[in-house]
Amino acid sequence: MSYQREWEELSAIKGELAERDWFMGTSGNLAIKAGSAPGAFLVTASGKDKRKRTAEDFLLVDLDGNPLEETKLKPSAETLLHTHIFKRSQAVCSLHVHTVANNVVSELYGDQGQITFKNQELIKAFGKWGQDDELIIPIIPNYADIPTLASTFSHHVDEDAGAVLIRNHGITVWGRSGFEAKKLLEASEFLFQYQLSLLSLKSTVQLQS
Repeated sequence: MSYQREWEELSAIKGELAERDWFMGTSGNLAIKAGSAPGAFLVTASGKDKRKRTAEDFLLVDLDGNPLEETKLKPSAETLLHTHIFKRSQAVCSLHVHTVANNVVSELYGDQGQITFKNQELIKAFGKWGQDDELIIPIIPNYADIPTLASTFSHHVDEDAGAVLIRNHGITVWGRSGFEAKKLLEASEFLFQYQLSLLSLKSTVQLQS
């Protein structure tokens, strides 16, 4: 089966995210549906340096996360998150990264179970164009047991594009194309960094007053 186009697309996304240093310590994982193979998708191999491009960056798995071809590679530990996305939506691409900003935000707002953004230009990336629209990003616990984590995560996959934060772990976004998934990831990270900068500025002003 042929999936070279999807491989190249996911590799290009990986390269862009790597340039931002969003794959520290081999963290993070990416997935994209293989158009020529219904029920199959490419996912990053576990434990690889994602700042490098090799022939072992991805492997083909089924919708349960099992390899479909002979390989010595292991699917990323969080492959089950991607399987739930592809089973429960029409999403084509799913991206998961760990950054300082998304981890800190997930801890600050973790007890609330979500973070809400309003009157921010970049929520338009999520289709929030109305004057009073809000973007709510759920925050779920970081269960060490991956099936439990994936099951909890799956309850928030109810649209073809979206985002979920895992507390002190990272963010997973998905979209109807690789471009849309990357757009949502970039918008989310901008909003997180903005929120942290705003909180820091408010704290400084209060100390000076």
